[in-house]
Amino acid sequence: MEQAFLIRPATAADRSALRALIERSAAALSVGFYTQEQTVAVTREVFGVDSQLLADGTYYVVETGGAIAACGGWGKRSTGFGGDQAKSAPEPLLDPATEAARIRAFFVEPAWVRRGLGSLLMTHCAAEASAAGFGALELVSTLPGVPLYRVLGFTDVESFDLQLSDGVRVPVVRMRRTVLERT
Repeated sequence: MEQAFLIRPATAADRSALRALIERSAAALSVGFYTQEQTVAVTREVFGVDSQLLADGTYYVVETGGAIAACGGWGKRSTGFGGDQAKSAPEPLLDPATEAARIRAFFVEPAWVRRGLGSLLMTHCAAEASAAGFGALELVSTLPGVPLYRVLGFTDVESFDLQLSDGVRVPVVRMRRTVLERT
């Protein structure tokens, strides 16, 4: 029997469940890519719920059996990554005619990895960004996500390190693709 998945906009009521999912996903999926110190630092300082995405209605959850199995979204504002704790400036709207929509904060419950939920979310987000007039998508991926995003048609733009507290450096990759790529 095939598993049924529902994609719906995330709400403020999902906040604690999202935070817990993000922490579990980061801890499990970062193994082999980052040290424990890097994983803890990036989870504390960067990963998290972005209130603006919730307010914009562009952050989604994938539910199955009433439980959240994955989350992710897209942004129409200049912020490229990070939860509320990583923000320090206003977030101006992007110009869909000249700028890429931002793919943001994809996390999958460890028990649901490699079952197509990332692809499902990307298809949904790409369609929504296209409907809003965007012709391109851009994201900043942690190393565990890079293989998925490459399969989904993203190409590397640049690699750089996030400079976190206590001198912790976390390598990430900025990636880009057109909205119309097959997902």
